[in-house]
Amino acid sequence: MIKIVEQSMLYDFYGELLTEHQKKIYEDAVFNDMSLSEIATEEGISRQGVHDLIKRCDKILKSYEEKLHLVERFMSTKKNVDLLRQHLEEYKSSKDQVLLDRVIEITDRILAEI
Repeated sequence: MIKIVEQSMLYDFYGELLTEHQKKIYEDAVFNDMSLSEIATEEGISRQGVHDLIKRCDKILKSYEEKLHLVERFMSTKKNVDLLRQHLEEYKSSKDQVLLDRVIEITDRILAEI
C-alpha cells in the first residue's frame, strides 16, 4: 500500500515529464490496476516490455524527486499547515499569546520553504 501512495505522489508531481506512452502504461498499471498481460495485449508489446517500462518510470520519477524534492517540500508544508490549523483552533478558545507566537513561527517556516 505504501508503494502505491509513493508512486501516486511522485506521478502527481512529475508525471507530466514522462512521454505519453510511458504515462499511459504507468497509469494502467498503477492507477487502473491492470495486469502486465492486459497492458501488453492492449499495447501490443511483451509482458517483459511492460514490466521494464514501469520499472524505468519508477526510477525516472524517483530521480526527479531526488533532484527537486517537491514531494518532500509539499509534505513538510502540509505538516506545518496542519499544525498551524491546530494552533489556531486552540488560540480561538484561549487567546493565548504563546500560541499566537507559535502560529507566527510556523507561518515563517512555511514562507521559508516556498
